[in-house]
Amino acid sequence: MTTDGFTTCLWFDGQAEEAAHHYVSIFKNSSVGTIARYTEAGPGPAGSVVTVEFTANGQRFIGLNGGPQFTFNEAISFQIDCADQEEVDYYWNKLVEGGGEHGPCGWLKDKYGVSWQVVPTELTEMVTDPDQEKAARAMKAMLSMSKLDIAALRKAYDGE
Repeated sequence: MTTDGFTTCLWFDGQAEEAAHHYVSIFKNSSVGTIARYTEAGPGPAGSVVTVEFTANGQRFIGLNGGPQFTFNEAISFQIDCADQEEVDYYWNKLVEGGGEHGPCGWLKDKYGVSWQVVPTELTEMVTDPDQEKAARAMKAMLSMSKLDIAALRKAYDGE
């Protein structure tokens, strides 16, 4: 391999450049890179974007304007591990703004249909606790939520 890691290719229907700029505006350690455009050879209109390279939170992506044949679904999602409620709220709100959809258990879809999981890091500790009663209470609370509420998760975990 010529690079470390992998580059994720996201297939859009004409919104690859817009999406790249959107994600770069949300995440730190992000930038838009090379933008490739169709030539007279096609198949898209000459000068229109075919691919855009971008980095979001240090992760490399290629946005491809491939057309309407394939769409995003929940089988693939990006998990954002959040240190606190402020981060949960920030990413939740930024990713759903402009037409996204709230989902269950910390899941959402952004306005492009990409699925995200906005998860406080301490939730994993709670639901994997060896004390099965604590873990079950945290899991039950999480299953009842859309956006995850750390204070409510802690209360459930603690049996309050």
